[in-house]
Amino acid sequence: MAYIDEHVGICHDDGLRWGVESICDQLTELGAKIAPATYYEHRAASGRKPTAREQRDEDLKPKVAAVHAANYGVYGARKVWLSLNRERPAGAPPIARCTIERLMGELGLAGAVRGKVKRTTISDPKAPKPADLVDRNFRPLAPDRLWVADFTYCSTWSGWCYTAFVIDAYARRILGWSVATTMTSQLVVDAVDQAIWTRGREGRDLAGLIAHHDHGVQYLSVAYSEKLDSAGIKPSTGAVGSSYDCSSRVDHRALQDRTGQEAATVEGPRRPRDRHRRVGRLVQPPPAP
Repeated sequence: MAYIDEHVGICHDDGLRWGVESICDQLTELGAKIAPATYYEHRAASGRKPTAREQRDEDLKPKVAAVHAANYGVYGARKVWLSLNRERPAGAPPIARCTIERLMGELGLAGAVRGKVKRTTISDPKAPKPADLVDRNFRPLAPDRLWVADFTYCSTWSGWCYTAFVIDAYARRILGWSVATTMTSQLVVDAVDQAIWTRGREGRDLAGLIAHHDHGVQYLSVAYSEKLDSAGIKPSTGAVGSSYDCSSRVDHRALQDRTGQEAATVEGPRRPRDRHRRVGRLVQPPPAP
């Protein structure tokens, strides 16, 4: 950059004035490869003042790193965001959570993840799939026009269990659910079977109903397809792992609470868990002597 600034526009003994493009061509031939666009970009950046967002990012990065280090590196973006907002001075603008997520990504910081990551949506690319009859329109005009099905995993004292559920997209009501320790097709069949029984007990007509789910092999199984066909329900598939995410983010915390109460009844009462005062994790107290 300094060499080009020194020689550009100077009239030499031969009467020629060298421009940026000519100097860059000569430097490239001599092995110092540089493009004119690179020179202009660096010259513009050197004279440009940092924006308000860049200044605030530089001010927040040390604070984010300090909060993360003060909590033994276990805090994720959510807890760092809450901690910084609690500590911000009176009158200062609030800090957005997306800002903390972006800055932690730039700093290479991440929170501790408890347990192993469970993969629930396992797709078979060779298996035939029903067409997408919903087209991402999850706002039906009446009940029993669109059902959304998915399943997730829950942690219990006796181990991991999987919870499948069927939700009416209009009423946001959980019509059927089931719990199992394995991710088999029977898990999702039991959930939709309960949903069909629930609507049948209420005397509802399921003609024209669409059941939307993802590309998981459980929902593409013969048993699940036959159950829908016997009830006159049309199957529909979206992208991998997106049927629950697109259904207006229905909160299944209540369903997990119900499954937790059921598990506690079968396995016995749960022992209380204490929250660690520094780390913030849930820890199990030691057994009584």
